[in-house]
Amino acid sequence: MQPEVNTPEKQNLHPRNLHRERYNFRQLIKSNPALNAFVSLNQYGDESIDFTSPAAVKELNRALLKHFYGIAHWDIPEGYLCPPIPGRADYIHYLADLLAESNNGSIPTGHSVKILDIGTGANAVYPLIGSSVYNWKFVGAEVDLVALASAKNIVALNKPLKNRIEIRRQASKSSIFGGIIDRNEIFDASMCNPPFHSSALEAKEATATKWRKLGISPNKTSQNFGGQKTELWYPGGEAAFITRMINESAVIPENCKWFTTLVSKKETLPVVQKALNSVRATDVRVINMSQGQKVSRILAWRF
Repeated sequence: MQPEVNTPEKQNLHPRNLHRERYNFRQLIKSNPALNAFVSLNQYGDESIDFTSPAAVKELNRALLKHFYGIAHWDIPEGYLCPPIPGRADYIHYLADLLAESNNGSIPTGHSVKILDIGTGANAVYPLIGSSVYNWKFVGAEVDLVALASAKNIVALNKPLKNRIEIRRQASKSSIFGGIIDRNEIFDASMCNPPFHSSALEAKEATATKWRKLGISPNKTSQNFGGQKTELWYPGGEAAFITRMINESAVIPENCKWFTTLVSKKETLPVVQKALNSVRATDVRVINMSQGQKVSRILAWRF
């Protein structure tokens, strides 16, 4: 089991995060009856699921998205990233705080707020949460054709999302913003969950290390969050990907009021901060986040 995701340790999530309390599995099962087959008592006598099971995590996500965000239909293709919902919600809430700074301290809501999600993935979770909680409009960009089709299908099946979320294909594997942002288009912010690892081997080793730290011995082929190449690794790792993103952002400084991305590794920060200095970003922020034992941060910049 993975005890920290079902204990008061989740209090380190953002104050507005709906997942700070331990999961009420009875309520979640009402939202998604299929979850019931995966719920059992853990070693502490609490109801939980096996977080090393992709099927269990998927059904939990379905329940969370329906119960808290009104997403009636959600699915992902086998082998694609099945993200932890609480951590994804944190990014959305911290982004809302950042936007509030330019709005007299009040979080801007409604369709006038437009967010770009780089690499929205097959799950499209950031647009789903952001449009539900703050009623923002989203554009999700995706290069993987299977993930693209999945994200579009999620939006199509949830009719209330039709006018809130647009999924666009990134046709070029060598571009991040190019081909996605129209010349006169302005976004309030961009966001990104970049590929953190530099290779498939590094991604596999990181997963094994995570299980060891949690005292878990899953089946060697088990990977609870899954993930394809474009989701998990990039030549040079997250430092190279984010540096490329920074360099591209300098070409379109007026098209996005804030550029942001997750940064998983603290050793990445000096590298990307050097890149930000080189393109003369005028305002740079590092926003710390944590969930259980996982610590990450949001890097935000503007010109």
